[in-house]
Amino acid sequence: MRIVHIITRLILGGAQENTLLTVDGLHHDYHDDVVLLTGPAEGPEGDLFEQATRRGLKVEVLPELVRPIRPFTDARAYERLRAAIRRIRPDVVHTHSSKAGILGRAAAWREQTPAVVHTIHGLPFGPFENPVKNRLYIELERWAARRCHAIVSVCDAMTTQALAAGVGRPDQFTTIYSGMDAEQFLNPPRPREVVRRELGLADDEIAFATVARLFELKGHDDIVAIARDVLSDNPKIRFVWIGDGVLREPLKLELKKRGVSHAFILTGLVPPGRIPELLAGVDAVIHPSLREGLARVLPQALLVGRPVISYDVDGAREVVLPETGVLLKSGDLNGLKAAILRLAAEPETRAAMGAFGRARFAEQFRHETMTRDIRALYERVLAAQTTGRPTPVQA
Repeated sequence: MRIVHIITRLILGGAQENTLLTVDGLHHDYHDDVVLLTGPAEGPEGDLFEQATRRGLKVEVLPELVRPIRPFTDARAYERLRAAIRRIRPDVVHTHSSKAGILGRAAAWREQTPAVVHTIHGLPFGPFENPVKNRLYIELERWAARRCHAIVSVCDAMTTQALAAGVGRPDQFTTIYSGMDAEQFLNPPRPREVVRRELGLADDEIAFATVARLFELKGHDDIVAIARDVLSDNPKIRFVWIGDGVLREPLKLELKKRGVSHAFILTGLVPPGRIPELLAGVDAVIHPSLREGLARVLPQALLVGRPVISYDVDGAREVVLPETGVLLKSGDLNGLKAAILRLAAEPETRAAMGAFGRARFAEQFRHETMTRDIRALYERVLAAQTTGRPTPVQA
């Protein structure tokens, strides 16, 4: 097939890693002709361009395809996308996330692309947006859903929320979980002891990792809020924050103000290949994000064999089971504190939860499984267009 993928930024992030793995699998495993159209990678998060080049993938940067809403720039991005689609003449255009999804679907539909597919990695509307923005995003997503043949959700929760907002039709949706290089997590490259030593963790310290951009709604401030009480009950607990972002300095100042800086290790940006060994080096993972599709770090932690603590948002409950971790109501600081102290005190529970998670989710989150299911979806959509029948989204 000739395929175009469109995403706003190729930064270090879950949606971007998902997209790059899909492009890589389609190119190397199915020998498709795949082009990834993306905007510039602005910001402190780091990017995946070097990884794409190393894997021999075709990537084209459209400077106008930016994340913020800028009407004149967006209009130029739309025309650039249409021109690229006319030049490439793809069988499939597959868009990702909201901004690229709206512009990309509009361009592909206008150019009469045979199969237009969109992936919801996380919805742009919800309780944390103001009502005016919510109404705008919902109307745009409803409009864009009428300009594609199929919609992929990275978890069942995304489908439920989209349909509840009137976005798309039930027959358009299918769930395909976000894939990853499972072997790296099942068998991390370096010994746990070496990684812990590099992090400065003592043998008797219990480390809880958080893997996320240091950005609003990611929940780092909730951890800060309970840190002093947690350390008062168990001074051997340590928090490892993996990632960077615009809130790095304000968070560091708050840690210092509260007198808990000694218990926090901020790694900054790390290459994606280091995530497996860092997760193996800690004892559990906390993901207190207030808005997410299905955070990749949750299955990643489980594949490494580490239990997870997460707020009950979006798709978290699809992997954070009673057997794999602790699911909390968003903003439940007392529950967060209790969960951390419980897992810190119960190594047997941590081991049992991690072992169950490895056995339960290893196959489901392999990137090979994701790419196979996505390509099968393309085939069904194209076949339906040829025969004139409704698209059979579900296999």
